[in-house]
Amino acid sequence: MLLLFDIDGTLLLKASRDHVLAIHAALRRVHRLQEIPAGKLDAAGRTDPAIARTLLTLVDVSAEEIDARAHDVMLAACAEYQQRCPADLREHVAPGVPEVLDKLAARDDVKLSVLTGNLECVARLKLERAGLSDYFEYGQGAFGSDSEDRSELPEIARRRAGDHPREQTVVIGDTPRDIACARADGVHCIAIATGPYRAADLHGADVVIDMAREIPAALARIPGLV
Repeated sequence: MLLLFDIDGTLLLKASRDHVLAIHAALRRVHRLQEIPAGKLDAAGRTDPAIARTLLTLVDVSAEEIDARAHDVMLAACAEYQQRCPADLREHVAPGVPEVLDKLAARDDVKLSVLTGNLECVARLKLERAGLSDYFEYGQGAFGSDSEDRSELPEIARRRAGDHPREQTVVIGDTPRDIACARADGVHCIAIATGPYRAADLHGADVVIDMAREIPAALARIPGLV
């Protein structure tokens, strides 16, 4: 089975501050913004390019200008995050995650990968500094840098895994957007209430759990998967 793990709120907890600041700095640099729009943005589960588009739209940057400079924003965000990312993110790893990844990686019927709205450069650096990078092979997974639309990411990840079948693919994430992207591609979903949403808010997943250590048992509850 192909397991597609979200990062923020799933593998890592409260590790987004410097990531957010890097995106903001990139928008200031590329679009010469004087300030970032105030107010709470519902960013959970969204891709970095979608977040950037929303912020730029709020200050009346045209869609054409956003599209024309999207690649520049991505490069600037990568550079900014490289400078800002803490040297060690291990204290942000969600409880039980290393043990579960060890257990799953030891199975010959499981392939571990990531599906995240982070730009790949950001995601890879987070995983490396959290001590989790060895579990997730380069050239696999799907990232915000692959598509602004998160609903397109499961298909991209499956294609990179050799056109892995939908019925043997599981998205594991912590937001309704993780569930929605799984449903858009017709794959399974395990929702974990370790991010900003409670279990009651995560209806629509195949299984909803409270902590990472429950993932192996949750996989066994999905008919036909194991």
